[in-house]
Amino acid sequence: MSANLQLQPAAAVTLAQWHGLMQKNDLSKLPDLLHPQAVFRSPMAHKPYAGAPMVSLILNTVSKVFVDFVYHRELASADGLNVVLEFSAKVGERELKGIDMIRFDEAGKIVEFEVMIRPMSGLQALGEEMGRRLAPFLAAKPA
Repeated sequence: MSANLQLQPAAAVTLAQWHGLMQKNDLSKLPDLLHPQAVFRSPMAHKPYAGAPMVSLILNTVSKVFVDFVYHRELASADGLNVVLEFSAKVGERELKGIDMIRFDEAGKIVEFEVMIRPMSGLQALGEEMGRRLAPFLAAKPA
């Protein structure tokens, strides 16, 4: 990956829209950016979460958990369909750093969203808060 590489035009448009949603802290338009079969890979779960509604629910929830969220660097893949976004945020008293790895399809829709976070104390704080907020929904979801 290199910061000198460019995203494909449709992916670049979607990424700009993603940044706009994050800056406003309003992800109500996120479903428009997601492929129906989008997948979310959590730093806390061993299995991915599938489907645009689930991806939207998770990202909407985490956007409310994070405080002082800021993106720092952006790296694109050679094929122009993948981006890595470095970020920092707080969860309660814990500071964390992480990356969002986003894969787009040729139409610019997000098909995969994977998150990695450090340090472990920040990841644990995030996992606890996300679990608390999502527990009612996940308990009602059929297996």
